[in-house]
Amino acid sequence: MLGVLPFFHVYGMTTAMSMSVYAGATIVLLPRFELKEVLATIKAQRPTLFPGVPTMYVAINNFPQVGDYDLRSIKACLSGAAPLPVEVQKRFEELTGGRLVEGYGLTEAAPVTHANPVYGLRKEGSIGVPFPDVEARIMDVETGQVEMPVGETGELSIRAPQVMREYWGHPEDTSLALRDGWLYTGDIARMDEDGYFYIVDRKKDMILAGGFNIYPREIEEVLYQHPKVKEAVALGVPDAYRGETPKVYVVLKEGQSATEDEILGYCRENLAKYKVPTIVEFRKELPKTLVGKVLRRVLREEGSGSEAQGSGTRNKGRGTTEG
Repeated sequence: MLGVLPFFHVYGMTTAMSMSVYAGATIVLLPRFELKEVLATIKAQRPTLFPGVPTMYVAINNFPQVGDYDLRSIKACLSGAAPLPVEVQKRFEELTGGRLVEGYGLTEAAPVTHANPVYGLRKEGSIGVPFPDVEARIMDVETGQVEMPVGETGELSIRAPQVMREYWGHPEDTSLALRDGWLYTGDIARMDEDGYFYIVDRKKDMILAGGFNIYPREIEEVLYQHPKVKEAVALGVPDAYRGETPKVYVVLKEGQSATEDEILGYCRENLAKYKVPTIVEFRKELPKTLVGKVLRRVLREEGSGSEAQGSGTRNKGRGTTEG
């Protein structure tokens, strides 16, 4: 087991540390994710399991000298903490020959509740099926009392033995999250006819633009298919005409340059008109937690009060990874 996730975080503690101890597996410990050190460690120590987060797999996929390292010992990876773009999944599997599957969980459920089977049916874009003893359902967003039919979106709620008892000392927050024994996750999701679940986006991250609901993940999945884009995040910013408008933060691959018009043109070709971002900001990196999850809150706070005051595109110029 490659133990590069921090063990103070529930994801690393359970999937890397506890599972290894339970299985009697060797843990190859690294104090943090340093790209070259991780690649050299995989080459030398030959770990077979590599639980991680999408930003780790993105970094490996885009490292120019990745071909100098033998990564074929990797057999299985569970990705969590953030949505796994399909393009990232495909590229990592090409490099390693292993299986990279997406799972889902949250701290309140200690933490994993869903995952795609490593060697069974895996569905692209899905978080998989519930673990044994986990019940999951999709409830209407407005009241949380009506269970939605197959294929319809709503709030994912979970009932399972590992769900928390309460938020200590916060009864009001507890009553909102726990209702009649069910944990309301705050994630918008749907279930297909085979019982596989799909996270559409965080309830609080949904963009309300001109009366339309726009989920950031839809925009991000398209941007990850752009050959010059390494990382991308979409969120809603204030707009005097639409209420909110989508803005994207883009990190380009090493040595690449692009203009706002190029990024927006690509979005117009691959998204419905109302989902197309109106603002592009190029960055050298995105703010992340120690686990590697993008801090949307930080981006939102940085842009608060300085974004769109009207409608239409705001030109942020040219982005590049050089200079």
